Amino acid sequence: MALKTDIEQLDGGRKLPLVEDFYTIQGEGFHAGKPAYFIRLGGCDVGCRWCDAKYTWNPRLYPPTDVRTVIDRATACPAQAIVITGGEPLLYPLGVLTETLHAKGLEIFLETSGTHPFSGYFDWVCLSPKRQQPPLDEAFGKAHELKVIVGDEADFEWAERNAARVGAGCILYLQPEWSVAERMMPAIVEYAKAHPKWNISIQTHKYMHIP
Repeated sequence: MALKTDIEQLDGGRKLPLVEDFYTIQGEGFHAGKPAYFIRLGGCDVGCRWCDAKYTWNPRLYPPTDVRTVIDRATACPAQAIVITGGEPLLYPLGVLTETLHAKGLEIFLETSGTHPFSGYFDWVCLSPKRQQPPLDEAFGKAHELKVIVGDEADFEWAERNAARVGAGCILYLQPEWSVAERMMPAIVEYAKAHPKWNISIQTHKYMHIP
C-alpha cells in the first residue's frame, strides 16, 4: 500500500486519517473493563482475513483530520485513558497526538501489530503479532502486553515464538478469533492451564454490545 502521498498530507503528524473516535469501555487484554477514549486511524497493510475492522484498511477513505480536533474531544470526556488503534496506527507519525494528550495528564495505550517503526509516547503497548507480516524487532522490546489471536491449534506455536522475544515483564494473552471462539475456547483453556504464563483474553465488548 503506497502511503507516500498520505504522509506528505499529514504535516508531521498534525493531521491524521481519522476513522472514528469515541468513548467506550476497553473490551480486551490487560485493560479490559477500563473506560477509555478510542482514537481509530485508517490504513493497514497487514490484512488479517478475520479482521473485524476491514473498513479501516484504505486510508484514502479518511481525509487527514487536524489532531487538535481529536484532542479537544478526548479531553472533554471523563476518560483518563486513550487507546490509539486502527488499522495500524504506527503507519503515521504519532508524536504530536500522543505527546499533547500525555501533557494533559492522560494515559496513552497503543494497539499495534508492530510492523512499522514506533513514533510517539505510550504508557502501554499491546503488541498483537500476525504471521503474514511479523513485528519489527523493536516492537518486542516495547511491548507491555503480547496478545496473540488464536484461530487454530497451530497458533499456539506462533504464540510461543513471539513470547520468547518479549521482555520478562510483558504480560501474555491468548485471545480466540471471534468467529471460532466457541470451538477454540476449550483448547485455549487447556493450553493456558498447562502453560500458566499465559492468560486468556476475551472480547468482552462484543458481549456488552458496545464498540
